[in-house]
Amino acid sequence: MSGQIVKRALFVSYAFPPVGGVGVHRVTKFVKYLPEFGWRCSVLTVDNPSVPLFDESLCRDIPPSTIIRRAKTLEPSYAAKNSVSASASGASKGGMFSRLAKGVVRKIANTVLQPDSQILWRRDALKEGMRLLNEIPHDVIIATAPPFSSLLLGATLAKKSGLPLVLDYRDEWGISNAYWENKGQGLISNWIQTRMQNHALKAARVLLATTPSSAAAVGELAAAAGSTAVPRSIYNGFDPDDFAGWETQSRAKVDYGNGTNRYRMAFIGTLWALNSIEPFVEGITQLARSAPQLVEQLELVFAGRRTAEQEAMVDRLQGLPCAVVRLPFVDHDAAVHLMRSADGLLLLNSDFPHTHRIIGAKTYEYMAARRPMFVVAPKGDLWDVVVNLPGTTLCEPSQIGQISERLGLVLERHRCGSNDDDAIWDIARFERRNLTEELADLLDELVTSSLTTPKVALC
Repeated sequence: MSGQIVKRALFVSYAFPPVGGVGVHRVTKFVKYLPEFGWRCSVLTVDNPSVPLFDESLCRDIPPSTIIRRAKTLEPSYAAKNSVSASASGASKGGMFSRLAKGVVRKIANTVLQPDSQILWRRDALKEGMRLLNEIPHDVIIATAPPFSSLLLGATLAKKSGLPLVLDYRDEWGISNAYWENKGQGLISNWIQTRMQNHALKAARVLLATTPSSAAAVGELAAAAGSTAVPRSIYNGFDPDDFAGWETQSRAKVDYGNGTNRYRMAFIGTLWALNSIEPFVEGITQLARSAPQLVEQLELVFAGRRTAEQEAMVDRLQGLPCAVVRLPFVDHDAAVHLMRSADGLLLLNSDFPHTHRIIGAKTYEYMAARRPMFVVAPKGDLWDVVVNLPGTTLCEPSQIGQISERLGLVLERHRCGSNDDDAIWDIARFERRNLTEELADLLDELVTSSLTTPKVALC
């Protein structure tokens, strides 16, 4: 590489391997593939993350050329945070005094720790980030959120270093605050966080979001804040490497004690307010009344975290003819196998204001598994990307009769031996390598327009 121009991006990402969960994949795959397009990567992340999930298997995607700096956070452990969560399993149990005390703790934390508890990472992260930027030349900073305090950290690093800033909204700040567990935003918190977000928006040159509608919404916020940042969208996606060899591998199901002849519909991920299982449960309940013999053919597998409210909704399936399997979080390799071995995959989006802009990151891995999707979501960006995929069934959350009827058709097709195994899937545009090339082009354009002095590799 002697004499070749080397460009380097600094990712500010609280969530990074070995932290697990679907939110980690976006930045991890960017870091994996950017070197192919002339960009080396550094990552500023947390040393002692307060998170529910870890997945060591994700570390294999990180290239050796990646510089990783980890800074300590002053946050309490996730177990401590979860003990006062309003949606933790068993949160509704215990005495009234205990519930009131936990509510007071949550309210104080939400008021003091703005915009989120990860703000306690800021002090050491800022110190470590500036040390890295002073040691090694960089060309751009990319701050990814949530947590949204990472956007504020990115803004400060950009101001101190003079580097152009990209804000990557994996989720929208406002939608997350409205529906996240334990947030309970009041007028004062909303006012503070609006000012915080405006500050970050004005520091940015580019705003990235995961859907076109979301990019447009963030762009409107930026314009209202007086920011000149340009909104762009780059979808989440899937990595073919994670599904390598599936064509020759057996799709044999694991027997969870219900036999393997039932139609297995799997949901992999977190069940919470923004992807509630309730409409689907109501649809199954209705179908069980009209066609119990079809519901007897159904096995539902839930793998991942479930809030107490969602667990209670799954409990409502007890007594129905279908079989229900509940699994905890599984690592990525196990999740891929579960997707591939299922007969169908359940995809959920709740019908709330603005949620038509959301496409869950797991959607694209469902695509890569080449399994039919049963989608219960409001019309919007999600419908747009899955509507023409083989075997897709689309339902709106408010149309319980529609969910019941279309689920019945899926089960009847299975009973008759019909499937979509030989279908052609046109999904190359969602491959992580191709999406990363879009990011690399954007970064090249940004660095050129910023008139950043090019640097020459020393080796």
